[in-house]
Amino acid sequence: MKSERRGSVVVLGDAKSHVRYTAAVRWRNSMSTEFGPYHAHIYYELDDRATAERLHQELSNSKGLGNLATLLFVGEMRDKNVGPHPKPQFEVHFLEEALPRVLPLIKASGLTALVHPLTDDDLADHTSLALWIGEPLALDQTVLDPPGMNQGIARFGKSDV
Repeated sequence: MKSERRGSVVVLGDAKSHVRYTAAVRWRNSMSTEFGPYHAHIYYELDDRATAERLHQELSNSKGLGNLATLLFVGEMRDKNVGPHPKPQFEVHFLEEALPRVLPLIKASGLTALVHPLTDDDLADHTSLALWIGEPLALDQTVLDPPGMNQGIARFGKSDV
């Protein structure tokens, strides 16, 4: 897969179907280096909910099994904006070692997704540490926790609210 560096952003793949992420993802440690928690927010349009439902079902059926043993949680499909997320989405929690298996599943769906580590900096997780599959969306950063605080840590693997 070809890659191109654009400032601090690395773009993988071609312009139609690409993965964007900042180089900082590779070097920033998650809250716990023993398991590296990650979230994926998978976005969809209401008129294309069936595509999201198929991916949601595939991830739900694979959770905790085989090569997705560290896929820990698949949240509810939320047909409205929630938190910083500007459109319907569902959330997936997994450990860093599942990245090579989770990312291709999301990319193959054709849906846009925000994938990020879970650190003590909620704002950085959703911005400078974020990995995007598809075109990045503008998030409402005003609702994110300040550095040193991240409410997502307590609910990791358990809840999406």
